[in-house]
Amino acid sequence: MDALSYKTVSVTKETAQKEWVIIDAENEILGRLAAKIAFILRGKHKPCYTPHVDCGDNVIVINVEKIKLTGKKYDQKEYVRHSGYPGSQRFRTVKEVMKMDPAFVLKKAIKGMLPKNKLGATLLTNVRLYVGPEHDNMAQQPKQIDLNQIK
Repeated sequence: MDALSYKTVSVTKETAQKEWVIIDAENEILGRLAAKIAFILRGKHKPCYTPHVDCGDNVIVINVEKIKLTGKKYDQKEYVRHSGYPGSQRFRTVKEVMKMDPAFVLKKAIKGMLPKNKLGATLLTNVRLYVGPEHDNMAQQPKQIDLNQIK
C-alpha cells in the first residue's frame, strides 16, 4: 500500500466546513442542553474533528426562556460575582437571573463546558441565543437539528 494513504489530514480554519443549525430549547434540561451545544460548537460530531481548530457549527438556540432545571436548582442555585474589593461579593439565584436575562443562564453553562483558552472564547461567539421562537439569522438558512441523535 501507498504510505500516503495513511496520512492524517488536519482541518484548518480555512478548510473547515461550518454549517448553521437551529435548536429549540423548549422543555430541555439546562446541563444536558449545554453539553450538546458545546459538543456541536467544538465539532466533535463531525468525522474531521481537530481539537485545536474551530471546525464546529454555528448554533442558533430559540426559546431559551423555556429551559428546565431539575430538583430545587431554580431556587437554590446561585451565581456569584466579585469585583475584587472587600465586601463586594454578590449572589443571585437562577430565578432572579431568568427574570432579567434568560440567555445568561444557558450562555454561562455553555461557556463552562468549552476549553478555558482563546479557542473557547472564539467558539462561544458561534452561538446565538434568542428569547422566543423568532431569530434574526434566517439569511443563513439554518437546518433544524434533533438533539436525541447527538451523542
